[in-house]
Amino acid sequence: MVFLSVLCASAVREENFNLRRKVLTMTKRVTVPDIVAAKGKRKLTEMTAYDYPTALWVDQSGIDMILVGDSLAMVVLGHEDTLSITMDEMIHHTRAVARTARRAMVIGDMPFLSYQVSVEEAVANAGRFIKEARAQAIKLEGGKRVVPQIKAIVEAQIPVQGHLGLTPQSSAAFGGFKVQGKTAEAAKELIEDAQALTEAGCFSIVLEGIPSAIAAMVTEAIPIPTIGIGAGPDCDGQVLVIHDLLGLFERFTPKFVKQYAKLAGPVRDALASFREEVEKGTFPGPEHGFAIDEGEVQKLKVGSKKKHSK
Repeated sequence: MVFLSVLCASAVREENFNLRRKVLTMTKRVTVPDIVAAKGKRKLTEMTAYDYPTALWVDQSGIDMILVGDSLAMVVLGHEDTLSITMDEMIHHTRAVARTARRAMVIGDMPFLSYQVSVEEAVANAGRFIKEARAQAIKLEGGKRVVPQIKAIVEAQIPVQGHLGLTPQSSAAFGGFKVQGKTAEAAKELIEDAQALTEAGCFSIVLEGIPSAIAAMVTEAIPIPTIGIGAGPDCDGQVLVIHDLLGLFERFTPKFVKQYAKLAGPVRDALASFREEVEKGTFPGPEHGFAIDEGEVQKLKVGSKKKHSK
């Protein structure tokens, strides 16, 4: 009876998943107006992805936005921080995600020094995400200091998601990955930055690593959605790095991360089982191979013997 119950539960889950996937494929892509209109009506979701399989999982789950984040540098490419990732690497991975997602809005993350040098360079690099990678929007970090870049990118008809608070590309200036906005003066500046980004044309703003109360104040102060990551429950939406959510990145786990699965251990176990079975000769088994008619094998053996006898 237990076995039958497990089978039935598994079948129901599979049926529900297939139905959800069918509905999602029939649903139009999430757009900038959809994101802006969601404020105050429903919570938004955003998740990172960097390749075909993860983008497919995220898209099929019904999440609104896929961020091809510069976190790629750490969780996929093994860098110590996000500063080493290049535009070409970001374009490469964003292109893979954009080829995959059918419903979620795909957002390309502008890497370090791709927009800080000049307004012209910022527009050109943002354009690469749209033209070459086929993303629907870009994200960049910073407050008032990047308003000229944001205005120019928006004027080029490229949607922009802002990013305030603990901005990883500025970690050296912050003295590490530290919570931001912890004083009244710093919080006031965050609110002003959010208002400046809104006026510059951003359609949403990621708030990272700031006190929950301050994130709530920022959210209330602007008409566009805020997407929190370590910024409490009062933001208009939430974003996480998929490798953190799935327990695949083990170097460290930020306080604000909830691990909905812990997959690193099972993956290691599966790989170790493969190695052991190959070493013991139990894999591959007969069920993993392909058969040939024994008569054809005999013909080959006979032909081989005749050849050697000459």
